[in-house]
Amino acid sequence: MVSHITAAKVHGLYLPQRFNSIQTLDLSRAIGCPAPRRRHVTGHRLNLGPSDVVVSGGVPVTSFARTFLDIAPLLTVDELVVIGDQLVCSHRRNNGRIKVAMVELEDLQAYLAQHSGARGMRKLKVVMELVRVGVDSAPETRLRLVIHRSSLPDFETNFKIKDASGKPSVEPDLACPEYKTCAEYDGAHHASPEQQSRDRDRDFITQSLGWHQVVIFKDDLRGGGHIAVTKLARMLVQGGWPDPLNLAKRSLLGELNVRKDFS
Repeated sequence: MVSHITAAKVHGLYLPQRFNSIQTLDLSRAIGCPAPRRRHVTGHRLNLGPSDVVVSGGVPVTSFARTFLDIAPLLTVDELVVIGDQLVCSHRRNNGRIKVAMVELEDLQAYLAQHSGARGMRKLKVVMELVRVGVDSAPETRLRLVIHRSSLPDFETNFKIKDASGKPSVEPDLACPEYKTCAEYDGAHHASPEQQSRDRDRDFITQSLGWHQVVIFKDDLRGGGHIAVTKLARMLVQGGWPDPLNLAKRSLLGELNVRKDFS
């Protein structure tokens, strides 16, 4: 049966890039049987229950939850939070699009609780405190963690900004309702003309509803997310946040791609 990192690849989980070049297959057998031994195979022995195995493309593979458990010793806390967010992500958008979770958050929590003695469980307990429902991509998770570890106020996932009639109009990636500030992560797919047109409409509607929007890019998250935090702090201040550590006043001189120096 396919397991561990190979199973994570089969399931399309957001693995770190260092696993891309690994060509060996992770295969497992039940405890009591000899581990698989053959060329280009990493063999494992696992104690699996009926719900731990699914079939993908006619091949038995460890389930989403079991794979998450098995790869925990190999990944960092943040890398596991990225995958945890991916597993539990669910939402219903204004356009009618529905995202169904690979594993419901409560089910994943219950499954891990049943395996409290497994390797990596201490790490997974930390991870599950950080996992949230409604995060659509790995960069959004990383942005969320940057905000969480800063002194910025909390930002919510799955928040809908409503118009005067109470109808949801905009659904930002992350939102701080108290200070009417939201964050959007714009990745590579935002470069298409069609998406840029949608983004301009999004920006206009957000501003017209009195919200302060910050668009975050990949470079804004480098070096611990200093640029992202500073950008968000400046918009939060406009929304009334007191900024006790003066984050909004930190210089971005030479760090933004503009024609003139920006301080």
